[in-house]
Amino acid sequence: MTIKELIKTYELALNANDLEKILALYGSEPVFMPQHAPALVGRDAVRAGYKQVFETLKLNIRFEVHEIEEAGDWAWARTSSAGRTRILAAGVEVTEGNNELFIFRREGGEWRIHRYLFATNQPRA
Repeated sequence: MTIKELIKTYELALNANDLEKILALYGSEPVFMPQHAPALVGRDAVRAGYKQVFETLKLNIRFEVHEIEEAGDWAWARTSSAGRTRILAAGVEVTEGNNELFIFRREGGEWRIHRYLFATNQPRA
């Protein structure tokens, strides 16, 4: 799978609340860095982080890839995402927009998400 295909697969899994599919895209030593929260280090912490996301939000977003760079078994991609997010507890839907940085590492011949960081570009009031 190319990096662009991996990002598209991540987008589809995120919108489907597919925790197992997302975890399959991450490597063996992942770090997920959501905004307004400590970094989630390791597979168990990343699983718990996405579980919490899916218990509180329903996302409907699309990623746009701005750049991808590869260097041997390492790569990075800068993306942005936009769409709508339903806050489940409040039953409210809001506009969503983020800037993202993915760092990938090739493991077993396949690209995997090694580090993932995002920050909003549409702060809520």
